[in-house]
Amino acid sequence: MEQNWAEALHDAGLRVTAGRVAVLTELSERPHLGVGEITDAVRSRAGTASVQAVYDALAALHKAALIRRVEPAGQPPRYELQNGDNHHHLMCRSCGAMRDVACSIGHSPCLSPSQTHGFVIDEAEVIYWGLCAQCNEPDERTTT
Repeated sequence: MEQNWAEALHDAGLRVTAGRVAVLTELSERPHLGVGEITDAVRSRAGTASVQAVYDALAALHKAALIRRVEPAGQPPRYELQNGDNHHHLMCRSCGAMRDVACSIGHSPCLSPSQTHGFVIDEAEVIYWGLCAQCNEPDERTTT
């Protein structure tokens, strides 16, 4: 089913632009992209786009809660659609692959700190680090 991005942007109080529609379309097809990949995709979909225009679109879409920014330690941010499913991520230390994984337990925020210090917690971001299946395969050249 094709998403009506113009309606989603309008409902979020944002102007409908080719760049914003291109960002949302690309993230619906390929989540966990970085700014460079998103910029390339927007350029291929919309014709032209500066890196600054893409950053501006990402900031507006994030502020409007249409996309989610995931910031793995030591890595540039990645983006995905905000769909409210309260998931976490698996991250490969070797190749950088990122995959969604269901929330640890229960409803948002699904993890509770031992002390809140007066904060009202509404989200817990968890990234599980390790090696993906492909990177974890033994190198056949060293086993023969």
